[in-house]
Amino acid sequence: MRAAVDEFRTAGYEATSMDRIAAAAGVSKRTVYNHFPSKDALFGQMLEQLWDSSADSVDMAYRTDVPLDQQLKQLLKQKLELLSDPSFIDLARVALAEIIHSPERAQRIVCRMGEKESGVTVWIQAAIADGRLIEVDPDFAGHQLQGLVKSFAFWPQVTLGQPPLSPEARKRVADSAVAMFLGCYARAQ
Repeated sequence: MRAAVDEFRTAGYEATSMDRIAAAAGVSKRTVYNHFPSKDALFGQMLEQLWDSSADSVDMAYRTDVPLDQQLKQLLKQKLELLSDPSFIDLARVALAEIIHSPERAQRIVCRMGEKESGVTVWIQAAIADGRLIEVDPDFAGHQLQGLVKSFAFWPQVTLGQPPLSPEARKRVADSAVAMFLGCYARAQ
């Protein structure tokens, strides 16, 4: 799998072959096919791992005893750390390039991305249930919050090749996103 990730990252989807992956892994092509029936299946598994790492790294249970801004800043700090990982950005770039060429794959990937970002939605639902956020569509608000972060720490890196944000810039993005989000959705106390 590591060899496949490196090959997809280096050469892109179209130029990567099972032969190249086998050579990079130091195994026979038959060995690769024993684990993955096709390049598409291997690529799909790689994307699954990418989304799983995204979900695993950004997860935090809502707490009634901690101020909302502290919880959200922690949640966004986790997200921004993931988005600062050059390997994650490289793989996201490969995935997005393939999405453009394969609309069917795009639909599956976008659905998976939405599932993996549901932790924020669950957190928002809990804060609404606790009476600390106004009644709002949790999915909509979650997408807004994700967008506030990704507009600085994902899209410029993926599409324009900008470097990951510095720790200071990540803090600024998180603080600003939390202030905007709570300014809109926090229930007046």
